[in-house]
Amino acid sequence: MNTTRLQGVFTPNIVPLDERGEIHEAELRRYVDWLIERGVHGLYPNGSTGEFTRFTVEERYRIIEIIADQTRGRVPILAGAAEANTRETIKACEHYHDLGVRAVAIVSPFYYKLSAAGVYAYFKEIADNSPVDVTLYNIPMFASPIDVPTVRRLADECERVVAIKDSSGDLPHMMRMIAAVRHARPEFSFLTGWDAALMPMLLIGCDGGTNATSGVVPEIMRKLYDLTIERRLDQALDLQYRVLTLFDAMIYSSEFPEGFRAALRLRGVKTGVGRQPQSNVQQMQLSELS
Repeated sequence: MNTTRLQGVFTPNIVPLDERGEIHEAELRRYVDWLIERGVHGLYPNGSTGEFTRFTVEERYRIIEIIADQTRGRVPILAGAAEANTRETIKACEHYHDLGVRAVAIVSPFYYKLSAAGVYAYFKEIADNSPVDVTLYNIPMFASPIDVPTVRRLADECERVVAIKDSSGDLPHMMRMIAAVRHARPEFSFLTGWDAALMPMLLIGCDGGTNATSGVVPEIMRKLYDLTIERRLDQALDLQYRVLTLFDAMIYSSEFPEGFRAALRLRGVKTGVGRQPQSNVQQMQLSELS
């Protein structure tokens, strides 16, 4: 177990695609450099913004391989390692460990909604067999929720479980998790995946965020983090409201995460068209965003 906290802005990066809908390796490498040059603290490939479910296992492996090679240790990598079952997820953990990632992030079971006991059993099996540190990923809109007692139990019993990424946007839920875990595991990290609340989440004790907006305006999200940590709160609050406006435009203007992909194109990254076929309505929405 690495006792260094996961801190700062970790970017859940989009994967650029070429005209055939395949991974655009050269553009992905350029994008990695672009993000690092603009101050992100870490990278988080194969997350929800990275559309991990729309790639094959082999493609998910290749995405991490490219990013690990291009990063060359400049920033830590939190690699999305969620697969459809524990066996394949553990294999992914082993592969990403060999590539030198700092930790893996694993979403709770999706498609089949499990009880709290089922969620605990799922993560316990993975943590007991993973060679790399594990971040729990709570995103209840897409997967089985991870409740506070389950987080506390896994933190108490599993040394490999070192963090939670929570994308619910529920500030009291985050406070309850911090209150339940931090006194026993002071090195345990809490990351928010809800861009609209990065500042308040940091103020209640979060260590950082995995924020899709940082994939589009990394320098702005880094500035918001720095202003908040430095307690320059008037400036931070003003910037948080500006981020809120941008975040809402990207997340609600089209089907997630196409708004972020379209916005990133405006910044000069050749993102290509996502693999999810676009309806006429979606095409119109994206045109309005641009």
